[in-house]
Amino acid sequence: MELGLNTSSLDTAIRDAQVAERLGFDYLGCGEHLFFHGPMPNSFIQLAAAAGATTSIRLVSAITLLPLYPAALAGKLAASLDIVSGGRFELGVGAGGEYPAEFHAVGVDPATRFRRMDEGLEILHRLFSGETVDFDGEFASLHDVTLDPAPLTPGGPRIWMGGRKPGAIRRAGRYADVFMPYMVEPSGLRRSLDAVDVAAVEAGREPGDVSGAAYLWTCVDPDGDWARKTGVDTVSRTYAQDFAPLADRYLALGTPEQVVDRVRQYADAGAGRVLFQIAAPPEHRDRVVATLARDVVPQLRAGARPDPADPVRADR
Repeated sequence: MELGLNTSSLDTAIRDAQVAERLGFDYLGCGEHLFFHGPMPNSFIQLAAAAGATTSIRLVSAITLLPLYPAALAGKLAASLDIVSGGRFELGVGAGGEYPAEFHAVGVDPATRFRRMDEGLEILHRLFSGETVDFDGEFASLHDVTLDPAPLTPGGPRIWMGGRKPGAIRRAGRYADVFMPYMVEPSGLRRSLDAVDVAAVEAGREPGDVSGAAYLWTCVDPDGDWARKTGVDTVSRTYAQDFAPLADRYLALGTPEQVVDRVRQYADAGAGRVLFQIAAPPEHRDRVVATLARDVVPQLRAGARPDPADPVRADR
């Protein structure tokens, strides 16, 4: 299993990247919104800063809201980031839509976002090939153009697909390397991956060409009650809704043993990669990351469960 740590603050972008690399995480992830309920970064900018401050950790946008970009511009940004990171960038994309104001702000009708996803992915696929592109679509026309410089990674950065609906499953089967449905239970992940396999075959690919990933809002601490309350409060503020009734379905909260068990449920359902989004306010991020790195990650790597009678306590 490959494990990643998300960063979400421009103020700490470089520090977050260096800490994640030093602690041995495989990925640094970064999501984005143009506008949202609170401050949000731009994934290309944040990960570019991270690329310059690290040497080995892989970087993934989780996720880039593709319909907000002209597809060719997204392709240029992704290829450029792939180059400056030495081939460490992976492009996660999704349709978004939960905050319509950010679509209207760039002149995009939210109702068109899924059609823009289909067209955008096809344009990215063609541009990343390095070939000259001619394409006439509903939203973009490309004539006799080539992405230059091409991505450092042959064929372009690995594509992660977000989303849960049938359209996202179809797109994942056709274009993605990784499928990461958002806010799903382990059983939902398994059903989605089975459906992605079917979609991949229908697109002329092989079953198993698309691997699974889980994006988990996580708060972990030897004080499991503190971790649960802190995690629920943080996610509730982020999405401006009460997440208490949803916590057991979608979040990973509690003691190290509880979080390890929760992550294992997703692994058993097919998640070969897990991105941890820290569900705690900035003043407690270090506390949670330290516990995650010391008490959870080693157990997931080793395949053993932590002993709750002898926890390794994080720095407070």
